Amino acid sequence: MTSQREHSILISPVGELSTELIEAVAGEIEQVFGFSTETNTILQDLSFALDDNRNQYHSTAILDRLAADIPPQAIRVLAIAQVDLFIPILTHVYGEAQLGGQACIVSTFRLNEGRSGTNVPPKYIERIVKEAIHELGHTFNLRHCPEDVCIMHYCRNEEDVDRKSGQLCRYCIIMLEDEIKRLGMS
Repeated sequence: MTSQREHSILISPVGELSTELIEAVAGEIEQVFGFSTETNTILQDLSFALDDNRNQYHSTAILDRLAADIPPQAIRVLAIAQVDLFIPILTHVYGEAQLGGQACIVSTFRLNEGRSGTNVPPKYIERIVKEAIHELGHTFNLRHCPEDVCIMHYCRNEEDVDRKSGQLCRYCIIMLEDEIKRLGMS
């Protein structure tokens, strides 16, 4: 059995993002999941996922490319992009993850009200961090939680994101611990 210290979660910025934002996400990943983080860009250009009719980026296509290019030392990859993401059945998404898979993405676009990712006020950093942890949670098989303060609670708008805490509820903590044990990483 290996330990969490032998594995890392890769944070993969797409475009220029502030060091403060990357450090906030990395710190929370380490606290919630217990894995170290590395930062390295896997995808520099997302034009392959652009839907010209919607002028948005199809997040599922991005996930497929991320998962195909994940380096061997990383157990998960979290891309952070500044583009407007969608899946066909929704007008937009803050992020998407492969449930039980290796890849997830979160976008700063709507969480930061369309501003660039280089000058992000603390309120928006908190939103982005929450959604990054939420999407990573899905890669560890965590589902949407009915507890409205749990970080795994589904959010329809920015107010929902602001309302939930930055923590997993007791039930989701147990589910995460069980999944990490099942994967042989504890």
